[in-house]
Amino acid sequence: MTVTVDGETLTVEDVFAVAREDEAVAIDDDAREAVRAARERVADLLDSEDAVYGVNTGFGDLVTERIPREELDRLQVNLVRSHAAGVGRELAREEVRAMMLARLNTLVKGYSGVREVVVDHLTELLNEGIHPVVPSRGSLGASGDLAPLAHMALVLIGEGEADVQGDAGVERLRGGEALATARLDPLDLAPKEGLALINGTQLTAGLGALLVHDAERAVRAADIAGALTTEVTMGSTAACDRAISAVRPHEGQAASARNVKRLTAGSEIVESHRNCDRVQDAYSIRCLPQVHGAVRDATTHLREAVATELNSATDNPLLYPRERVDDYASGTADVAVLSGGNFHGAPLGHRLDYLAGALADLAAISERRTDRLLNPNVQEDHLPPFLAPESGLRSGYMLAQYAAAALVTEARARGRPGTDTIPVSGNQEDHVSMSAQSAFEARAALDDAVTVLAVELCCGTEASEYVDDDLSHGVGTGAAREAVREVVDPLTVDRSPAPDIERVDALLAGGLLDSRVREAVSNDLA
Repeated sequence: MTVTVDGETLTVEDVFAVAREDEAVAIDDDAREAVRAARERVADLLDSEDAVYGVNTGFGDLVTERIPREELDRLQVNLVRSHAAGVGRELAREEVRAMMLARLNTLVKGYSGVREVVVDHLTELLNEGIHPVVPSRGSLGASGDLAPLAHMALVLIGEGEADVQGDAGVERLRGGEALATARLDPLDLAPKEGLALINGTQLTAGLGALLVHDAERAVRAADIAGALTTEVTMGSTAACDRAISAVRPHEGQAASARNVKRLTAGSEIVESHRNCDRVQDAYSIRCLPQVHGAVRDATTHLREAVATELNSATDNPLLYPRERVDDYASGTADVAVLSGGNFHGAPLGHRLDYLAGALADLAAISERRTDRLLNPNVQEDHLPPFLAPESGLRSGYMLAQYAAAALVTEARARGRPGTDTIPVSGNQEDHVSMSAQSAFEARAALDDAVTVLAVELCCGTEASEYVDDDLSHGVGTGAAREAVREVVDPLTVDRSPAPDIERVDALLAGGLLDSRVREAVSNDLA
């Protein structure tokens, strides 16, 4: 398919398709007209000679410096060069593509004042597989993600570096050489264009979109792992009865409860002990819908913010027809120029912090279920200590739980709020968001949680070896068990658990377990 950007309808799924699946990008015709109209407003401003921030003034604390007309183009080039101050690891290919797509979409809304050639160049970079080399650290989340976006913009003017996808693989080239592979000339930036390219939250929004997609899949994986653990520990699915969710109607809780019921549908294992003497299960089993559901709700909260941000104008200043703005008295041109703070990352940063903490809790409850599969002091009688044949002589998956415990502690540290502020630019920019850091920390928390879930799935699948062979698994838990067994053999002797965990982690991170289980349950999973 082709993802058409119009400034209004870009979705999380669109970002995923372009960033990870290399779908083509096109610009909507009406959006092109909006770009042209916005550029005409810049021309009107230049003719009026009104002072306009970032067009004919300096930046940040240098806002009072007026720039001569003949230096305005150089002002934009200098801005891009001086703001490319990123450090740290390079952004991954998918992260760069997500950021570029998000920036393209905000530019075509028609409030930034760039020429059509600028958005066409960005589109061609995406479609031709030309990816600017962008250091990941340096953004303060206000005035947006300046440093990372400046490294992206360097390539558009023929500077910096880019990774270019060719027939022989990926080659790193100087910016001008990279553009030449797509028969593009370096841009000569016009007034306002340098600022328009780098002022906004598009790194945070792009990272957030990928995170939402993966976090939603991780919560489904947690429901799958938890359902399998419930089954093989002879737990009850009664705690997932819809009557319980109906009287505490959080949407996430109800969704996870429905998932467990659907995953265990047809399970003879569950049916075999429906009338046993156990009154109720431990919290890590019984409260699965409540905890997983709360993480679902946190993910939904972030999805809402990302969906809004992807289709927002986050530049500064923003350009409007004068009649669109109330009580605007400044200047002589028929254009309203408003300086505001749409570049501030707080709407994303706080929700990213919230999700990071929630993902740490998802890891924590999974680790506790793993302990119930392994710990001889709490596990069921049919399971050997640490799932080890000849326990004592052998240790089985004992140390797999150690790894999960270590990751839970790491995820909890990442779940502390990343939003913070350090004044910059001579105290003109005296409150920033650090939203990109929040996005990186939330991603790391998600990666930790997924690996913890991989440990639980390894152990849950091994525990299934000790369940009566005559009893069938549920339609979804059976599919999960089969998927794990395709990459991890049963434990017959002690071996390093690390490769087992790594293989199941790959099943989760790549989405294969998710697709296999969803197919088994006819895509009837939230």
